[in-house]
Amino acid sequence: MKQEVVTVGLDLAKSVFQVHAIARDGAVLVRRKLRRAELIGFFTDLPGCLVGMEACASAHHWARELIKLGHEVRLMPRAYVKPYVKRGKTDAADAEAICEAVTRPTMRFVAVKTVDQQAMLMLHKSRDLMVRQRTMLINALRGHLAEYGVVTGVGAGGVTAMLKALHEQQDKLPVHAGSALHALAAQLRALSSEVDRLEAQILAWHRADETSRRLATIPGIGPITAFAISAAVPDASLFRSGRQFAAWFGLTPRANSSGGKERLGEITKQGDGYLRRLLVVGATAVMRMARKNAARQPWLAQLLERKPAKIATVALANKTVRIAWAVMSRNEVYAASAA
Repeated sequence: MKQEVVTVGLDLAKSVFQVHAIARDGAVLVRRKLRRAELIGFFTDLPGCLVGMEACASAHHWARELIKLGHEVRLMPRAYVKPYVKRGKTDAADAEAICEAVTRPTMRFVAVKTVDQQAMLMLHKSRDLMVRQRTMLINALRGHLAEYGVVTGVGAGGVTAMLKALHEQQDKLPVHAGSALHALAAQLRALSSEVDRLEAQILAWHRADETSRRLATIPGIGPITAFAISAAVPDASLFRSGRQFAAWFGLTPRANSSGGKERLGEITKQGDGYLRRLLVVGATAVMRMARKNAARQPWLAQLLERKPAKIATVALANKTVRIAWAVMSRNEVYAASAA
């Protein structure tokens, strides 16, 4: 009796993919390379089976395509697949490791994102890139103008004053310096306009998304952060607890415990750095308000008495993430008394 493929490990690439397929008893049935144009045809001929892939670039696209063909697709973090690689670094070894890891009962999987969810995240990543580029332009303009004695304050008001000073001092600047500075100023204005446009789209999407609106009721989470979490985590039930959710954000201490001695270090900083940064910035704003009115945040006030401000801010971000998990998993709105 001819054996059928039940599990496939697929190592993704740009052009050449590696497939490792096994039968129910673990016998290897297929071990081969596939060109990009051959991949869909190969899986079309297979009966519905379990397909494992690493959650890397293009993984969500191929997962959606294979799901359309009737396969069950599971994505795994690359770090969780690494221990199953037997020896060396080859595409064949990686595909075999993926095939082995996807069948483990304790393996953690990544939810397959829809086209719209990826579009939402792309909107956030593009905005984040433009904000960083805008900061670079501001710093460059500030440094260059300081060389000619033009110094302005920091913040949004300082940027406005800096552009005004550039316009007023253009006759006093050397021709080539003025040309370079005006080019930077033009890029700064264009980037600011694009950032405003993307933020308007994010706000409109936030208002249309129920989960995002519920997340925005939590102190320290605004529309941008709420919508980013909603897009990045389509299914909160993938996490068993709020602590596991916080660990996914990289906001839990790194454990180095052995022999009955528990040692906790700094936060792991694993997961999505963009989401973690948004949460810490939001926690910083809550911290600023708590210092003015300690009665409204007694837990935070007591923490500030024992720990430095930055450590307390990260601890607050951790707590915020746990609350976010409860709000998402229970389909509820944040209530301060319940928290």
